[in-house]
Amino acid sequence: MSSPADPGAPADPAGGRRAVTVWLIAVAVYFVAVVFRTSLGVAGLDAADRFAVGASALSAFPILQLLVYAAMQIPVGVMVDRLGSRRVLILGLTLLVTAQLGFAYAPSYGTALTARAVLGCGDAMTFLAVLRLGNRWFPARRAPMMAQLTGLAGMTGNLTSTLLLSRVLNDSGWVTAFAGSALGGLLVLIPLVLFLRDQPRGQAPEPAPATGRGAIRRQIGAAWREPGTRLGMWTHFTTQCPAMVFLLLWGLPFLVEEHGYGRVTAGELLTLVVLTSLLLGLPFGWLLSRWRNARLPVVLSVTALVTVTWTATIWWPGEGAPAWLLVLLCVVLGGCVPASTVGFDYARLANPAQRHGTASGIVNIGGFTASSLALLSVGLLLDATGDDYRIALSVVLLFIAVGVTQLLRLHGRAMRRERERHPAPARRGAPAVRAREKVGAG
Repeated sequence: MSSPADPGAPADPAGGRRAVTVWLIAVAVYFVAVVFRTSLGVAGLDAADRFAVGASALSAFPILQLLVYAAMQIPVGVMVDRLGSRRVLILGLTLLVTAQLGFAYAPSYGTALTARAVLGCGDAMTFLAVLRLGNRWFPARRAPMMAQLTGLAGMTGNLTSTLLLSRVLNDSGWVTAFAGSALGGLLVLIPLVLFLRDQPRGQAPEPAPATGRGAIRRQIGAAWREPGTRLGMWTHFTTQCPAMVFLLLWGLPFLVEEHGYGRVTAGELLTLVVLTSLLLGLPFGWLLSRWRNARLPVVLSVTALVTVTWTATIWWPGEGAPAWLLVLLCVVLGGCVPASTVGFDYARLANPAQRHGTASGIVNIGGFTASSLALLSVGLLLDATGDDYRIALSVVLLFIAVGVTQLLRLHGRAMRRERERHPAPARRGAPAVRAREKVGAG
């Protein structure tokens, strides 16, 4: 539906079976990207042995991957807005498969590091493109649910790497695990090229982004100036970081080296994070599709629970935290990814359709920048303190504190702008204020 913020926007698409098919093809690419992205989370100790590196050098793998991912978000957002999702997804999947094969056969630490950088570049091209397809093929009212479903697909990829890839790695070795997963990614390329389209047949195209000198700079600047875009970025920064630090690298060593669990048991605990995310995604999507004013309470509730359980776990007196607390931590961390998708809804409502990709890219920078910096900080502190996980993992709490401060600073301004751009229509015979409360307009 067009709005004052979105003059000339195309008519709301109807959805339907064709839309579901297109979205499933696109989300399969994102699934592959997450499998590849998180594969190092179950192979961290193997990578340390294979390339003979310590904690700081090992953390460079996911850090470089995430820094490249974060650095690519605005360029990819602009590419998605200007080239469409199909072209960007084809390029992204090609880079992903190439990088995963390179990592499988890397003869040295430097070569492997380069492969992870290329993987981060390909990974960066998936999520934003899938979000845009969801906006082009499904009605706007379903946007929060589609974002949650996309996140669920990503968590399924995480689950696959935790359960399947770790088993293949243990049973068949490094090359088989990584080269085999690359082959699976190559198979997804076939339906992507043959069947995926950017928009429904007969659907009017979005207004073309401005061209000419300085147009891209103005497009990025306009998206950044919206307080809703920045609020979305800080939402993503705050909520995604703890789960990424735990899942991508440091969760497994923390459970194995600090608490004495075997790799299988530690992997099951990591799986619990992913399963909880899968279970929470749909309820979050349902809630946020109906009541927009639930967004901040959801984000702050998840953040508070993570802060309390994270602190209690790492600072539990004695030799280590009890099993029930580790289970609770993994359950609570499962809320991080569903909560982080709230940031994309803030940015979507703050920007017209022709810069949704750019605004979503800015949002995505938040979580991945926080995650990469936190991963690096943990690695450096582990080396500096002789593997003191209590001190090293405490740095995550600092990132949470910074993010919450920015959330509270920006929320009021962003909500005033959102109400101006998307006034809630009053139902016939009902007071306007009551109608706004009913739909949860900010």
